[in-house]
This record gives sequence, C-alpha cells and structure tokens, in this order.
Amino acid sequence: MLPFGASGLDGALPGGGLALGALHQIHEGGPRGRYAASAVLFAGGILARLDGPVLWCLHSRDLFAPALARVGLHPDRVVYCETWRDAEVLPAMEEGLRHRGLAGVVGELTRMALTPSRRLQLAAEGSGVTALVLHRVCAGEAAEPEPSAARTRWRVSPAPSDTDNPRHLGRPRWRLDLQRCRGGAPGSWIVEACDAQGRLAVPALLADRPAAPERVPRRAAVR
Repeated sequence: MLPFGASGLDGALPGGGLALGALHQIHEGGPRGRYAASAVLFAGGILARLDGPVLWCLHSRDLFAPALARVGLHPDRVVYCETWRDAEVLPAMEEGLRHRGLAGVVGELTRMALTPSRRLQLAAEGSGVTALVLHRVCAGEAAEPEPSAARTRWRVSPAPSDTDNPRHLGRPRWRLDLQRCRGGAPGSWIVEACDAQGRLAVPALLADRPAAPERVPRRAAVR
C-alpha cells in the first residue's frame, strides 16, 4: 500500500492507501482533458514515491518532463515508449508490467475496453508492478472512461487556490474524485497538488471537510 498521508483520503481506500501491484485509472476533470495536466502530475507524484524506473507509454508528444520533476519524478527515472495509437500502448504496457524492477508503468489512452484492462490488472498482480492508465479526452470522445477492471478510478480537476492569500503563493489545488474503488467507497476531496517529493496535502481549513458536491447545470437539473 502507498498511503497518501491524508486521513480522509486514506480512510476511504481499503488498507489505508493506494494498492500497489494493481491497475488504477486516472482522468482529467478540467476543461482541457485532452492535455490532462493535473492527472499527469497526480500520476507523477504517485510514482515519485516508489523506487525504480518508470515506463511511460504514450502517443502524444506533449509530456513536459520538467513538470514531472517538480512533483518528484526525475526525468532520469522515466523511460519513454512512443507509439502511434492506443492499440500499441496496451501491449507495450503489458510487456512492461512483466519486469519486476520497474516502479510502475503508465499508459496514455483515449479509450480502454474491459478485456484489455483485465489483462493489465492480471499482469500488475503477477509482477507487483503498479499500472496507471491516463485517460485522454479527444474531440467527440466521451468525457468519462468506460467500465474497466481497474482497482480505482480517479478524476483530477483544478480547484480554486487560496483566496485568503492575496499573493496566491501557495501550492495549486486539485479536486480529487474517487469515482470507483473496489472494496471502498467513492469520495471527493480538495487537496494541495503534489510537492517536490510527490506528497499531497489537505489545506488546513479544509482538513475536516469533504469537497462540496459539484453543481448541476440548471438545464440538466430540470429534466
């Protein structure tokens, strides 16, 4: 298990943390889901706290390595596998998950069907290597991922910064939505983004409060 260090967040997860040697799904909840900046940094912070190299499988050349370094994942630890499409990312991930010396395997996908996700989950369980799937939204694609065999599914969205700080010098904030958790319960939290060691923090004023529910658009509410 990998605890996040936030009691409310860890308390919602079976065993008190993120299960290692398992498949986890992460997607961006902001308006620029295609670029998945918050989701990428959330994944980077998780991997920064694990030992060993990271295999990152992608088919878009927009991953900004210095940003990963700011959340503790040094570029020297990352091995990139560049592919042309989703169909090539999945076998690359599965092959990487066979190597027990890796800290984790990341795959950037626009879609992931149930059967391939089961293969990734079984491969992660067999080797003990953690698998993270980053869901990227393209024009015309559904914003929410399809059902999968992932142990957890997260949505990471930018959240308003501390308005009481006139200079806004604090860490950026995210809204974390745990949408699915095998053996656990969904939940939402406002957290401070990963620091240089990959650690999240709950803002002091919000430590004892869950995130407010999302507003439902008026038109949707009256249907």
